[in-house]
Amino acid sequence: MPRISPLQALFTAQFLSAFVDNMILFVILAIIKRDGYPDFYLSYVQSIFLASYIILSPWVGRFADRKPKAEVLIIGNVIKTIGVFLLFLGLDPAISYAAVGLGAVIYSPAKYGILPFLTRNEDELLRANSGLESYTILAILTGSVAGGFLSDLSINLALGICVLLYVSSIGINTIITKDPGNRRIGYNHAISEFFTDTAILLRDRQSHYSLVGTGSFWMASAVLRMIIFAWVPLTLGITSGTAISMIIAVTGVGIAIGALVTPYLISIKNYQRTVWFGFAMGVAILGFLKITSLPITIIGLLIVGVLGGIYIVPMNACLQQVGHQTIGAGKTIAVQNFMENTFMFIGVGLYTLATKAGIATNVCLGATACVLLLLVSYMYLLIKKKKIIGAV
Repeated sequence: MPRISPLQALFTAQFLSAFVDNMILFVILAIIKRDGYPDFYLSYVQSIFLASYIILSPWVGRFADRKPKAEVLIIGNVIKTIGVFLLFLGLDPAISYAAVGLGAVIYSPAKYGILPFLTRNEDELLRANSGLESYTILAILTGSVAGGFLSDLSINLALGICVLLYVSSIGINTIITKDPGNRRIGYNHAISEFFTDTAILLRDRQSHYSLVGTGSFWMASAVLRMIIFAWVPLTLGITSGTAISMIIAVTGVGIAIGALVTPYLISIKNYQRTVWFGFAMGVAILGFLKITSLPITIIGLLIVGVLGGIYIVPMNACLQQVGHQTIGAGKTIAVQNFMENTFMFIGVGLYTLATKAGIATNVCLGATACVLLLLVSYMYLLIKKKKIIGAV
């Protein structure tokens, strides 16, 4: 039997970890339904998860660079596993998912930061990044479907499988070669330096555009995901967790398709064209106000995903390019995570308040589309005011 390479071990461990990350949300949905929590509770739980990314952003990158990253990956998965055990013990889903979020925010910078150590040149590094993203997308799609299916069978069975897969990921992480880390990295000025890095990226015209663009995409995607959980039973009469998870997974398929076709439509030189796909994504979300059938829902979600994939991929590339030339790639990822999760936290938080106040699901859906269109309009104005170099 051939020995697995450290890079293959990373891909496998990332797949298992991301698979469970996406399973858990559907398990929590089943727990919320079983235990009679109010309708707004799922979005509240998601808000707590996102808060972990926002609060810890100034420190997690430094933690990942200070310690061997293979160890950081293990620590992140151990904390996620503790979160699942808290669900087993019957603790509040928000507290349990917050623990999972803590593990996820620790895990995230290490999985990217270790790639240069496991590759020999820029070409290998690029292919390794692509491979990691491919495994992550596959895990999101399959984990979502598995979470809905297993939760319908048995919540305890689903939680048991979550623990088993996290433990498997931890075991595979031990195969990954340990980088030396840098013990000289400290935490004394983490907050001030983090916000200095953020200000540098926001002052740059290209990265400013990209940060607003990626933030608006993830905000709309996160809120839309929460809305679909409520919208599908109300509009289509479907209550099965398996069916809902498969419907939501269609958006992920669309994003993957959009990412594949993006190089044929947009390059880094004309990345400003992404603004039109942002407008189209907003209009496509508005279209759900008129949808009443399952086939059209699936087509609509696929279209939203494709448009979203084309919208976000070039902005990610532009942001990485600027970051590499200014504050460094690792710090740029930390700032991007902070900005994106702040956008998502605000969006999901407002949706939670709206649901708690009894505002109709379709009103929330329309508001989400309108906020996305307003943010894309701001990006369009940046271009027209020549704050962004180049023509649309």
